[in-house]
Amino acid sequence: MKIRALLLAAALAGLGVTAVTAADEPQAVRQALMKKVGQAAGALGGIAKGEKPYDAEIVKASLTTISETVKMFPDHFPAGSKTGMETEASPKIWENMDDFKAKAAKLGSDTDAVLAQLPADQAGVGAAMGILGKDCGSCHEIYRLKKN
Repeated sequence: MKIRALLLAAALAGLGVTAVTAADEPQAVRQALMKKVGQAAGALGGIAKGEKPYDAEIVKASLTTISETVKMFPDHFPAGSKTGMETEASPKIWENMDDFKAKAAKLGSDTDAVLAQLPADQAGVGAAMGILGKDCGSCHEIYRLKKN
């Protein structure tokens, strides 16, 4: 199981490299960061649903990825980056940046709280996903454009 956790951590770290190399395209950076969060949430979701066995190292690595990523995410929405690549970022982000940043900060602090009391089993991961999922949803409802 330790090998699996190390592979997951390496894969997630690799996405960070993608974000750095695309620094001249804020949309590309944002998409890479969200993909990183999505993969971490997917790993947690698999455990919460019982599709994957509980593995404390994967839980910790996934939560750490979410915590670290969400704290830097709002910094990649500079003025003038509403358009360009295909994006799901709503213009409402730039209209209410303080609220957008507050929602990201809440996800970060809630993730840190879960990390401090690391879930010890599948049920704990499910409960944590309920909290973190609400945080994600509250932001996506307002600040993510729906795909057609």
